[in-house]
Amino acid sequence: MANNYNNQNTAPKNMTGINQNRRLICIIAIACAILLLVLIAMIFTDAVNWDLPDFIVAAILLITAGLALEFILRKIKRSRDRILLGIVLFLILGLIWIELAVGIFGTSLAGS
Repeated sequence: MANNYNNQNTAPKNMTGINQNRRLICIIAIACAILLLVLIAMIFTDAVNWDLPDFIVAAILLITAGLALEFILRKIKRSRDRILLGIVLFLILGLIWIELAVGIFGTSLAGS
């Protein structure tokens, strides 16, 4: 009887790990899909003009933000705190992305 009880307790932990790994794979896939959309846009329009360094920086930003989101989801237990930290994370990502693209703050990181 005790052996069955232990097996039942470890099953949800294993399923949690599987779900977390699926979520991580999904986050990385979304980052790749966003980069692929930019690449496809470059084929069809001249309005999007990225070089290899642009793709590298965007990939680093997206994957870092995705991994930070995964960290928040794994470590923070309260839903309210998860939502607030997620919003802050995406605001920071958006501000950095906009600064790199058009330079709203006028730093040396701004695009031309």
